[in-house]
Amino acid sequence: MDAFVTRTSKKRKPSAELIAATTPADAAPEESTDIKLAILSSLHPDIDQETLLDILLAHDGNVEATAEALKSRHLNTSRKPPSSSTVTSQTSLRSFADLSSPPSKRAKVMCKKGQTLHLYDPKDIAEHTPCSIIHNFLPAAEANALLIELLEESKTFEKITFKLFDNVVSSPHTSGFYVGTAKELHEQKHDYVYNGARLADVRTLTPQLERVRSRVQEVVNREIQARIHTHHGGKKLKYQSPLPWNPNAAFVNCYNGPQESVGWHTDQLTYLGPRPTIGSLSLGVAREFRVRRMLPPDPSSSQSESLGPQISLHLPHNSLLIMHSTMQEEWKHSISPASSLTPHPIAINRRINITYRDYKPQFHPRFTPKCPCGVPCVLRVVTKNPKNWGKYFWMCHAGNVPGKQGCEYFKWAEFDDDGNPIPTT
Repeated sequence: MDAFVTRTSKKRKPSAELIAATTPADAAPEESTDIKLAILSSLHPDIDQETLLDILLAHDGNVEATAEALKSRHLNTSRKPPSSSTVTSQTSLRSFADLSSPPSKRAKVMCKKGQTLHLYDPKDIAEHTPCSIIHNFLPAAEANALLIELLEESKTFEKITFKLFDNVVSSPHTSGFYVGTAKELHEQKHDYVYNGARLADVRTLTPQLERVRSRVQEVVNREIQARIHTHHGGKKLKYQSPLPWNPNAAFVNCYNGPQESVGWHTDQLTYLGPRPTIGSLSLGVAREFRVRRMLPPDPSSSQSESLGPQISLHLPHNSLLIMHSTMQEEWKHSISPASSLTPHPIAINRRINITYRDYKPQFHPRFTPKCPCGVPCVLRVVTKNPKNWGKYFWMCHAGNVPGKQGCEYFKWAEFDDDGNPIPTT
């Protein structure tokens, strides 16, 4: 876990007086996390500091509340702090919250700016992020067969080149794009545009990718309904499609080694429509998947974009991460570089990631706006202007293509409650 505080070489040894004096009123802002952890460690020497820190955060930094929770609930085992490359089980934060209380009264998992909160337990992840995770998703032999097939495919993957701030850059990992049929392959090569350019390398789903697709489809649809029930009062969100999720395309990314990564971003909405769901299957070496909520910028601040604290989800081999319908519009995500990796017996230091996507027919390029440049526009959402926060718009994307200049085309996007485009004149 990333350090939540800067630890000094000399640790303050908690005295009996200090322990007795630590009440909510005394837990003043100047008391560092180190001191609070030292107090808790002296009371519970059998529990490692990584676990203590998780529980302290779950109780808003309140030492007394944390001590009471630890006193009333006994940890069966302690765990060593995980390294940046090792995925381990984590005692659920839920076991230290009063689940008999209504959600508004429960202790929330908190972390401050500059800190990273690591979550492992699927129930914690579902409660505190817009994601669900399923470990050991496929039978072991099937997961290994898919991994071996895609490791071979990845030998011919390429880095995507695009323009960023007038500089031509390449993605920090390689990728391939797959669709289900020859007809879809033809359309992708000639109709669809990504980062202002057409994809030259489009492939049909491999036998293993095709075999797994139906299983991913079944589970994701089940998780979508569960999410609507547990998080949205049994009603789908405005703009969320009521139709079953149908994965008809897949991006396959290969991260070769600890330094291959991808920075903070959201996935393009252009062909997915608003409030999309994405199923992401990880194979091979484990990596960190980080998420941050996008916050409305403070009108009094000079910053155009504000991001919440980082939450890290560890993605082991054969784990399915479902990014739900609030993810792309309200959160950013990334794969961080790692200082080292625990080798996988088949992939060694490579991670294969498959993101299954549902490309909606109503967002086919022939139905989306075109700018004067002749390029199909990209669909985005406002995240930098508090006045229009969350509104959708179409804009020219030709400026992302090396050797091209984009225009100033801009148009607000209108959708019905089910996320279907409303034609405008």
